Amino acid sequence: MDSGMKTTLFTALTALVFGFLGAAAWSYGGLADNRTRAFLVENPGVLEEVAEALAEQREREAAGAARERLAEMGDGVMTPFPGAVMGNPEGSKVLVEFSDYNCGYCEASLADIQRLVDADPELKVVIREWPIFQGSDYAARMALAAGMQGKYREFHEAMFANSPATPESVDAVARQIGLDMERAQADAGSEAVSIELARNLQLARNLGFTGTPGFIAGGTPIPGAVGYDRLKDLIDNPQG
Repeated sequence: MDSGMKTTLFTALTALVFGFLGAAAWSYGGLADNRTRAFLVENPGVLEEVAEALAEQREREAAGAARERLAEMGDGVMTPFPGAVMGNPEGSKVLVEFSDYNCGYCEASLADIQRLVDADPELKVVIREWPIFQGSDYAARMALAAGMQGKYREFHEAMFANSPATPESVDAVARQIGLDMERAQADAGSEAVSIELARNLQLARNLGFTGTPGFIAGGTPIPGAVGYDRLKDLIDNPQG
């Protein structure tokens, strides 16, 4: 559980316990409040256990609601833009990532994606380009253009290696991986690419994502960079 969430829940639960029990203490001649305080001071772990249980319950409820939204969306979110795939394009296991080239957490997650792909020949990683940071739109467009030339993974990895994404760095990466620049420029500005980016924005909103990265692993939408172990567990043990 996130440490900030744990602290917030701990504080709220402390206030809640003392608020309710403190009010009820009047019916016990003022003794219950003192006993409660003494018990909690001597056993502070109780509040932390309650906070963790509450956080886990909320996470389960949120995950269940997200899975329901995903089921309502159908298979479209799992279907990649032509070429925008890492790993096995025909793989039986699917991981979806909503990504931005100027997102530091997306860049940090790349190593986890590479590790997952290299370890599992059945894994297909569908990248949904979602440019939400300043300067990312052109990079996302050129990434999709690279996919149309069969060079998506090369562009994706090289772009993060040469971040931040700027018009200059994007063009440099495109040339580095050997794209047909005239075709790439035309494809990047095409209606098909514009529709894909608009679609990805709507999909992300429907899933409740508020930033990048966002994942769908094992039928479960997951906001944020959660690391290799969490992704692998959901991929291998689907929850949907």
